[in-house]
Amino acid sequence: MSNHSQEMNLSRTKMAEQLIELTGDSNYLETDISGLHFSRWSHPTAPTSYTHQPSICLIAQGKKRVTLGEDSFLYDANHFLISSVELPIIANIVEASEDKPYLGVILRLDLPEISQLIVDSELSFTPSKEAHKGIATSELTPSLVDAFSRLIALQSEPDSIKIMAPIIKREIFYRLLNGEQGPRLYQIVTSGNHSQQISKAINWLKHNFIKPLSVGELASNCGMSKSAFYSHFRSVTSMTPLQFQKKLRLNEARRLMLTENLDAMSTTFKVGYESPSQFSREYSRLFGAPPLKDIKALRQSKEAAITG
Repeated sequence: MSNHSQEMNLSRTKMAEQLIELTGDSNYLETDISGLHFSRWSHPTAPTSYTHQPSICLIAQGKKRVTLGEDSFLYDANHFLISSVELPIIANIVEASEDKPYLGVILRLDLPEISQLIVDSELSFTPSKEAHKGIATSELTPSLVDAFSRLIALQSEPDSIKIMAPIIKREIFYRLLNGEQGPRLYQIVTSGNHSQQISKAINWLKHNFIKPLSVGELASNCGMSKSAFYSHFRSVTSMTPLQFQKKLRLNEARRLMLTENLDAMSTTFKVGYESPSQFSREYSRLFGAPPLKDIKALRQSKEAAITG
């Protein structure tokens, strides 16, 4: 075994031990460090639709699949997943057991900090107008795993978080910029290129998804022709603008019914649908069951997890 492989194995083992100790019986743990979350599952999970924040995701143990539109990304303890824009995805744990639970780490990307880091470090990238896909996977390096282990360790040193967490996060972002995904991050924080323009359109859709969608108007606001906007939007999101809006609406509908106890009829109009039958049909297509049945199953699953 090479020194690189030995170093990676030791780093992953250390991270797995940290996460097992910190997560306990929790499936999801929001830490005291801003933007840092842990997840732990002792069994594979069903595909779940949700909106994914710009972030870097590591796995200390197990395997996960993320689907964006028609594209699927499978990653494990040897790879990380990075998302540069907010996207509606479908994800599920595909490898986990009681003996070897899935152990994941999610760190939200601080795009303003990354932009400042590019300036401070004087890193140079080859300018490109082409839009990069919003999600990608890359091979993990020992230095990146080591930085994450040190960030995770701060959870046990609460007095050090305020000073040390920003320093270690900055190191992580710097290592990302110097790696394979550097050009992707550079594009998303640099004005004037298509990835950054599409990011602005995504942000608009996120806050206005209940409104009727005019692709022409959205393209004009991005300074593109309708055909160019459509093409670049698909490049980044693997979806059309209409499909993207639909997933935002349905994810919000599910949240409203599950956490705010809204009924299906009220939710239909609250998320921008005019037809309850169309809402139910599209909801079933995305989540695999009609609204009432799906929410009931989710609540039963949640109660079983709590009592079990």
